[in-house]
Amino acid sequence: MSIQLSPVKTRVGPLALVGNTPLVEVQGLGLPAGCERSRVLLKLESTNPGGSIKDRTALNMVRTAEASGELRPGATIVESTSGNTGVGLALIGALTGHPVIIITGQDTSQEKIAALRQYGARVIFADWQAPVESPDNPRAIAERTAAEISEAWRPRQFDNSANPAAHYSGTGPEIWKQTSGRVTHFVAAVGTGGTVTGTGRFLKERSQGAVRVIAADPEGSVYSGGSAGKVIVDGVGNTWPRELWPTSFDPAVVDEFRRIDNQESYTVLHFLRNRHGLLLGPSSGLALAAARRVAAAAPDGSIVVAIAPDTGRNYLSKAFNLEWLAEQNITLSSQLPDVDQLSH
Repeated sequence: MSIQLSPVKTRVGPLALVGNTPLVEVQGLGLPAGCERSRVLLKLESTNPGGSIKDRTALNMVRTAEASGELRPGATIVESTSGNTGVGLALIGALTGHPVIIITGQDTSQEKIAALRQYGARVIFADWQAPVESPDNPRAIAERTAAEISEAWRPRQFDNSANPAAHYSGTGPEIWKQTSGRVTHFVAAVGTGGTVTGTGRFLKERSQGAVRVIAADPEGSVYSGGSAGKVIVDGVGNTWPRELWPTSFDPAVVDEFRRIDNQESYTVLHFLRNRHGLLLGPSSGLALAAARRVAAAAPDGSIVVAIAPDTGRNYLSKAFNLEWLAEQNITLSSQLPDVDQLSH
């Protein structure tokens, strides 16, 4: 007897899986009285095929360069990155026929290194702390490596307009549609600045300036002011002088910065795992900590959307390793800090 199967609706090809990530509401945040009707939503970029929001960036940079002729068929992609952009490029490169070489630091998590290699990327280690003018700087190594390979292409994500454009055309419209245009605040951690710039710009334009854009900044970063220090929240923050800030970041889009210390970021990160079963990367803890503060200070009934950039599976040896946390002087608490006691 033959069995008749109903047609199955599918999205064509793995590249179609990039984007259209879900929003999930996070409850139990201990918001103060007067904020009972406010909602905090996380956009789970970990559902992208490479596990992070950088799949969007990598895909748009590659497709834009291919369309312009800057990236030739089969040409090698060379980039310096702390991990997620590298994984995204390795994935997209494997799917589009481009070999990929990634220059990264020795402190990049072993999980990210493994993912890069599984997608076929060649990994070169560099001194991530080397100054800009040093030949050992990752960008300098990337430049030399690319120069040695015929037709090699460097995405230069920090200064590539296709980076924020990916979020202006994708992440922003998705958030607007998913909230039926009711989003009031948008929160994103800043690394290259592409996410907060592209998404924030779209939401501001679509809402005629009503949406407030908040940049979450980790301890040690200079985006929110102060002196540069050690940044232990992977993939975000900046320790460079202002003249070297990425051009993919437009500070004019940001209405305010929220500086979050490491203790709070990692406590919120573990809260997400323990209370909601969400195993996410440390920048997600940073973003949610900032969103929680924003919601506590915002008018009742606000809808605060924060970006959760990547999966926590890339940080099992770091952010979810108690020995590593102890080395960073982080002691986890079973309770979220009292939001009334935090500076807003």
